[in-house]
Amino acid sequence: MNLNRQAGMTLIELMIGIVVFAILLALGAPTFSRWTQNSQIRNSAEAIHNGLMLARAEAVRRNTTVRFQLVTTTTSACALSATGGNWVVSLDDPAGACDAAPSDNVAPRIVQVRSAAEGSRNAAVNAGGVSLITFNGTGQASAAAAINVTNPTGGACAAPGPMRCMRVTVATGGQIRMCDPARAADDPQGC
Repeated sequence: MNLNRQAGMTLIELMIGIVVFAILLALGAPTFSRWTQNSQIRNSAEAIHNGLMLARAEAVRRNTTVRFQLVTTTTSACALSATGGNWVVSLDDPAGACDAAPSDNVAPRIVQVRSAAEGSRNAAVNAGGVSLITFNGTGQASAAAAINVTNPTGGACAAPGPMRCMRVTVATGGQIRMCDPARAADDPQGC
């Protein structure tokens, strides 16, 4: 008795596999989109937090005033903006010179620049009217600030909502903290 063995798959088996894959993809797409939007919020908030920490550390290291500025763009057309997702850490006012190379001697003596396009293009920043925070040689901030980071393309920010917005706070004593405004105040991650 000679049995012919079938190698491979039939067309029906292939179609069933494609349908199962399509169903799994359709179920996972909204979750992946929400994860991507939340990642952009977190990337932007972490970048702002890191920029503020850098400005404070440079002020203490140099024993001089260092500026953290939110700006409209990182080109030569930049201006201070409380809703700018880009930022510059410098010793002088970088307005109109945000594209200058980092330097200790040439104005505006830029330490670091970060563009909002670096991993957080849909994130929206709102610093409540504050576009400039300066740190003195002892690490104290010129003013308290709360910088909110949201993602309007992803939906509303709320505890039951799909978006997990972030806030970066700066106290006049120089403390810098990133927190979640949707969490309770007694929660260590809450504001």
